[in-house]
Amino acid sequence: MVPVRINGGVIILPGFTIGDNTIIGAGSVVTHDVTSCAKVADNPAWPLRS
Repeated sequence: MVPVRINGGVIILPGFTIGDNTIIGAGSVVTHDVTSCAKVADNPAWPLRS
């Protein structure tokens, strides 16, 4: 099992997939599938630059 970190206040809309080893920033709204090993944040949630 690979961990996924979902910080406080995150809203994940139904029907979307969250990949393994992903971090979702606080207050984000996930409106699309998130790939593995991604860091996303904002409204709607978008990948952060590395």
